[in-house]
Order: sequence, then C-alpha cells, then structure tokens
Amino acid sequence: MTDPGYGRLLQKFAKKRGLKVDLETIHNLQKELIDTFEGESEDDLEDLARALTRLGPNSSTELLEAVRQSRRGYMAHLRRLQSELIKLQEWVVEYGEKVVVLFEGRDAAGKGGVIKRITERLNPRVVRAIALPKPTEEERTQWYFQRYVRHLPSAGEIVLFDRSWYNRAGVERVMGFASDEQVHEFFQTVPQFETMLVGSGIHLRKYWFSVSDEEQEFRFQCRILDPLKQWKLSPMDLESRVRWEQYTKAKEEMLRRTSTRIAPWHVVVADDKRKARLNCIDHLLGTFDYHEIDHEEVVLPKRKRNEGYRRNPVPKRMIVPEKY
Repeated sequence: MTDPGYGRLLQKFAKKRGLKVDLETIHNLQKELIDTFEGESEDDLEDLARALTRLGPNSSTELLEAVRQSRRGYMAHLRRLQSELIKLQEWVVEYGEKVVVLFEGRDAAGKGGVIKRITERLNPRVVRAIALPKPTEEERTQWYFQRYVRHLPSAGEIVLFDRSWYNRAGVERVMGFASDEQVHEFFQTVPQFETMLVGSGIHLRKYWFSVSDEEQEFRFQCRILDPLKQWKLSPMDLESRVRWEQYTKAKEEMLRRTSTRIAPWHVVVADDKRKARLNCIDHLLGTFDYHEIDHEEVVLPKRKRNEGYRRNPVPKRMIVPEKY
C-alpha cells in the first residue's frame, strides 16, 4: 500500500533538484520496494531519493532493478551476520561474559541503524540498547560516569550504547554544556575508567561512524521530508550542521586522546549505511574468539488432552476488530 502524500514529498524532493518525474512512477517504485523488501522500509525514502537523482536517461524499471539487486545482496549478507550474532550471544551467556559496545558519530551517521540490525534477532533479556536522555539536575551533581555505570552488564549480558560517556568530548563540549575544566578532566580520567572496565572482565568495543558533510545533509533533507522520520530531527541536530567544523575538531581530538591499546577506537566509513552496518557487525564479530554452543535437539512434547476440557468462547466485546 503506497502513500500518496509520501509520493508527493518525493516528487517535491526531485523538483528541488531540477528533476522531472511523474507521481505514478514514484508510487510504482515505492510499492515495489515495500512489497519486495518488507522489514527494510525505513530506508525507502532515501533509496527512492537516490534513485530520483539518477533518473536522467534511465527508466524507472532500470532504477528499480538496480535498487533491488543492491538490497538483495545486502539482505543475504545481513542474515548471515545475524546468525553469527546469535552464536556470539549464546557464547556470552554460556561463559558469563560481559560485553559493552559504544556507538558514536555525528547525527544521522547510522548508529541507530546498526544497533537495530544487531538487536533485532537477539534476545532482549541478553542484549540491551541504551540511549540516555540529557542528564537530570540530580545526575549533573554526580560523578560524570555514574549514570552510565548503572547500565553496565552483568555476566551473560551485552550492552550497546547509542552515544555514551563520550558525549562530554563531543556534543557537550561543542554546545557549551561542559566547561573547559570538565572536558580536561574527562580526557584525563576516561582512559583510567575504561582500564577499570576492561580489568573487571568487560569486553569494551568503541565504534565511530564517519559520515561526510554532503551525506549528512542528504539524510537530514530526507528526514525533513519523511513524516515517519521527522521525530529524529531535534534542534540540536540542526545546530550540529552549523557547527560542523567544531564537531570535526572535537572528534579528531577525542579519537587521538582516547584511543588506547586497551580500548582502541574503530572508525566505520558510513556514507553507505548498508555497507557500514555489514562492515561494523563483521568487525565486531571478529574481535571475539567465540564458538557455537552445542544444544540438545529440541523436541516438541505432545499436548496433554483431557476429555472433560472445553475451551470457553471469548466475549465478542473483547475481540479486536478485524479491519485488515
């Protein structure tokens, strides 16, 4: 089912770039992509917007096939990597390992997307994603790392931080939420803090998603147009565009001063978000010496049946209307 309003937004996007494309072509592309790739529809607008910028002499059929081929290969690789993530998860549980993975990067760099692909096939009782809001008044008076420490894993758990204590070296520094003294103290103490984490038995991994100026602008424009993604845009995100160079300088110093032998940074080239997801997950898996855990064969037991049992009908007033 296509959304006419959604199609008009795409037509508007094309017009903005001096392209002529009819609404029916957009609807056909949208419908085919959604029907063929259910579960990845959150990227539809970006895929179609990219296709529209390449319309030129190509037909909508050629564009659709190109997008299909790209997505088909991506999904095959993703499923294979997700099956390996399940093995990693079972290894973590079996041996009581503790894993922390930090995901940092500019706004719209793709941190949330890779976290979603990591967690979507895993057990939420084992794997937790943490995205903390701005600190409360009480938290501002605490030891800086305290609000993060309470989310660290117990044995047999994996915790993924969508932004982390490195907020202090990035957004807090650039936006003036942290003083020069606080930033200096952070750089002095974070290597000690991470050394303690690793020393306590935590496997710590740190990923920076690197996105270009042009690509970030493209993704922001897509979010502005897409009503399903507009919630992702905050005043802070928009301000980050103005302060691009300040963020760059802050990032460069952060990577230089906090990439240590015990807790090194790993930079993911993220202009192509699908390649970035695959490369990051593949790299993450490669940092563990895990192996598949043997399980006894699962056999579904036969249901016990009692002759006197009768299932009572559910009252009609409790039934959810079947509109679809």
